[in-house]
Amino acid sequence: MIKTSIQYGDETPIAAFSTTPGNSALTLIRCSGKGSIDLAASILSSDKIKDTPGNTVIHCWVINKELEPQVRRIDEVLVSVFRGPKSYTGEDSIDICCHGGVVTGKAVMAALKKAGFRDALPGEFTFRAFMNGKLDLTQSESVMEIVSAKTEAGRRHSVTRLSGSLQKEIHDLKQLLVQVLASAEIFLDYSEDEISPAMDNADEAAEKLPNKDIALSVLSRLQKLSASWQIERIYQEGITVVIAGKPNAGKSSLFNAILKEDRSIVTEIPGTTRDWIEAWVSIDGIPIRLIDTAGLRESSDSIEKIGVERSYTLIREADIILYLIDGEQGLTGEDNDYIEKNCSHNVNGAIEPRTCEPKARSSQVLNSLVRHLFIWNKCDIAPLPRQFLASSLSPICVSAKTGEGLTELYASISEAIRKQVKADSFDSSEAALGTERQKKLVDSACAALEEALALTERDEPLDLIAPMIREAVNFLGEITGEVSTADILEEMFGRFCVGK
Repeated sequence: MIKTSIQYGDETPIAAFSTTPGNSALTLIRCSGKGSIDLAASILSSDKIKDTPGNTVIHCWVINKELEPQVRRIDEVLVSVFRGPKSYTGEDSIDICCHGGVVTGKAVMAALKKAGFRDALPGEFTFRAFMNGKLDLTQSESVMEIVSAKTEAGRRHSVTRLSGSLQKEIHDLKQLLVQVLASAEIFLDYSEDEISPAMDNADEAAEKLPNKDIALSVLSRLQKLSASWQIERIYQEGITVVIAGKPNAGKSSLFNAILKEDRSIVTEIPGTTRDWIEAWVSIDGIPIRLIDTAGLRESSDSIEKIGVERSYTLIREADIILYLIDGEQGLTGEDNDYIEKNCSHNVNGAIEPRTCEPKARSSQVLNSLVRHLFIWNKCDIAPLPRQFLASSLSPICVSAKTGEGLTELYASISEAIRKQVKADSFDSSEAALGTERQKKLVDSACAALEEALALTERDEPLDLIAPMIREAVNFLGEITGEVSTADILEEMFGRFCVGK
């Protein structure tokens, strides 16, 4: 997080680029804060902005009034006026649309700062929207999710959270837990003789958790929410898929075929690829970091040897490995060596893919073991032999040259990911977690609720159970921002880009 003497939470007028200055038709500069409209009027050619109603666009010039009239114009602009609280931040705000290019945008920003605006902190516009009740924390976080979305599916999931799906689910669960807590505290606030005689077994009820069935239902829904983070994290961060195999098996050709462009050099000379190359691609809406590696073989060439070592490092770190078998040559000794080291054999001696434990790494998305997918390449000239049809190796037949079998390969990759995260589908309109912060708080709420239910099973008194229910309620309040601290908010919004 960027450290600065300026603190989040004041009302001073702020300004920032909402688009990156550069070779573009237009540049957008966002301004917000107390008195920002009147302040902006001091550098505009028209005073009408002071009386302009909200949701209005006016045409004018940004000017330097200290210069002579013939040279004071900086740029011709369109200014969108928003009156609080009906604005993104809930404050008076303006968006200045000026001409593109680095110089023009910087000149307008310089004029704004000279007028009294300061540079906005990262995420400060969204921070103000949260503080003014325009967004809760789950919606605020979804703003940055949308900005950084890598696929269309990822964007859709982020928009679902922005529209309030997660906020509503957390609110509903919190209200149910408050109901359970209120019922429990009735017995704590009143003595047994004050509880209505009409209530059967009042003395026994005082030792039990009221509405236990509601608490169990909330726990089940929280556990479902917790599980959703694994899939959502895949949408946000993607997974690493490594293409591996011996030299000249067609790895670079497959890499290019999946990308639909010539990125890797392809020749008939074995060992052409000396180092790895990567690119991002979307498969079934999932961001895939696809890596083409050097051919796996023993080599005396020092450069190729380094490339092979790097290939094995990437294989160990991969989420999924696509191991290519050259259909023209069939299963060779080099292939068998790889399978022997990385795969197991069943009792009948047939080759069987197995999962291989990767080295621990902080960036690994799938919380499970690596899965191998074996590919029989060049099937256009070398069909899969009959003995492999019933084998547990079960290679996927493709032709990197013609594109045959690629649809089946994509389906297999998607299926492999689904099996690892135990998901029937990747696309859902249901509420789901969007950040690790939300995941930790949901897990904490689950732990507190599980402890409360465990105490109930052991017939512990309500004065031990009720605090655990309240703790779960507070954790849910932290997710939406009903319960928060300045440090937590600064840490969270400090990760946003400037201009949001």
